[in-house]
Amino acid sequence: MGEYYVYMIIAGILSVVGFAVSSRLKSKFQKYSMIGLRNGMSGQEIAEAMLRHYQIYDVKVVMGQGFLSDHYNPLTKTVNLSGPVFEGRSIAAAAVAAHECGHAVQHATAYSMLKLRSALVPVVSIAAGAQQWLLIGAFLFLNAMPGLLLITIIAFAITTLFAFITLPVEFDASRRALAWLDASGTTHGVEHEGAKDALWWAAMTYVSAALSALVMLVYLVLRYMGARD
Repeated sequence: MGEYYVYMIIAGILSVVGFAVSSRLKSKFQKYSMIGLRNGMSGQEIAEAMLRHYQIYDVKVVMGQGFLSDHYNPLTKTVNLSGPVFEGRSIAAAAVAAHECGHAVQHATAYSMLKLRSALVPVVSIAAGAQQWLLIGAFLFLNAMPGLLLITIIAFAITTLFAFITLPVEFDASRRALAWLDASGTTHGVEHEGAKDALWWAAMTYVSAALSALVMLVYLVLRYMGARD
């Protein structure tokens, strides 16, 4: 039972850290949403300008729903920006719009980690959907069906791998975004530092999620090894 308590302590700490990072991201977004860009460009205009710069003409910039729901969809080739980003003319809008276009650039240039991440999506969807039920079944029938825990471990290993592969994809998209914002003169000085700060906290949410997934996976492996003894 020793490893159980260690897991609970680490998981508890990571949960607090994850909540703190998420709260910090929201506060950063709100802060930089209040600071307008000197050039007055909206998130939509910035996204379209970045796509034109990279000669990407088959990707559309559309307005989606929700808060911080911005994403790039490689299947429909759309940069989906939430209302505050699509219409916003702030540092936050610029940072998020450019970041999502960074993913479009990755797609257009066949960035290897994005290709790997996309290839894993179908199997990850299945694994993620089954995780909860596998976990419940594995613990309910641990002694009678020890093999079920092994299947659960495989499912968690897949989603954990996906979480860690996501990290370089997100960091690279932010790097491309910041480089373009600077080179194009879209953001200057304090504006650029604000965009960098906002994207750093956004990246930390993915780091927190990956670490939490890893801790859960390690715990399951320890439980499986203990059940075999």
